[in-house]
Amino acid sequence: MRVLVTGATGFVGRHFCETLVERGHHVVAAVRQEGARPPAAGVTPVIVGDIGPDTMWRTALSGVNAVVHLAARAHVMRDTANNPEAAYRRVNVEATRRLIEEAVAADVRRFVFLSSVKVNGEATTTTAFRPEDAPSPEDAYGRTKRDAETALIIAAEGSKTETVILRAPLVYGPGMKGNALTLFRAVAKGLPLPLGSVDNQRSMIFAGNLTDALMTALEKPAAASGVFFVSDNDDVSTATFARRAAAALGRPARLLPIPVGLLKLIGRVGGQSAVIERVVGSLQIDISDFQKKLNWTPPFTMKEGLEQTASWYKSR
Repeated sequence: MRVLVTGATGFVGRHFCETLVERGHHVVAAVRQEGARPPAAGVTPVIVGDIGPDTMWRTALSGVNAVVHLAARAHVMRDTANNPEAAYRRVNVEATRRLIEEAVAADVRRFVFLSSVKVNGEATTTTAFRPEDAPSPEDAYGRTKRDAETALIIAAEGSKTETVILRAPLVYGPGMKGNALTLFRAVAKGLPLPLGSVDNQRSMIFAGNLTDALMTALEKPAAASGVFFVSDNDDVSTATFARRAAAALGRPARLLPIPVGLLKLIGRVGGQSAVIERVVGSLQIDISDFQKKLNWTPPFTMKEGLEQTASWYKSR
């Protein structure tokens, strides 16, 4: 199969392209500029420039059977854009609409879109999110991912192009960035963390499991027109994740039993309530639809995923 991958040089994209090549697919990677390092040996780069509403995709889509759209504007710390919401919308919504419209015109058979649990919201209480739950995004990233999903479904309706949407939680693994890397770095340095009293439940996914889920969405006929959640299927507290990361790194976990209420108060006083809620709050997703309809089981346990991540971290 000839597969166009956007976001191919990113964290998830590199893992995914390597697997595509290993399984014998012809991979075309959309890259911004000439000279970009290919995500894996055997990948054909195609220059498309910055991804937006005016991107020309015709050359990249030539002869393509499927598209896997991973590129997105994710959360940006200290965002300097004049209008952050518009910046998110340009990449996450308008670029997706442009790509699906051209993919439909090119009779691409399948379009796989990597979305986010943030489409549903930032927290769960007693019940895990399910794909059929009403979207309730709380930030620009979640809102634009929701709108991208809608644009995708509308553009493909009645066409030969099948769409598959995967909503993922926090992703960790070799090459990771953001919050997962920050936590890993703190644990590796033996820093004391105020997580000892945190007893939440959060879904996460190892990059190897996400790659396998994307392959399943790409290759299995039963995935057509589906919206699915994917995770490690092993929900843990933030404290447990830190302890497991410490074990993988061969370090002691130094978790201080600071009351959760005090952490929330500190967050409010410091204007960091959203950050604290992501650390102490629960966010669970139900992946049973993906498991049952596609006979999918995560190929890696969290322990195995963290061991691979620790090996990468120590070898940097």
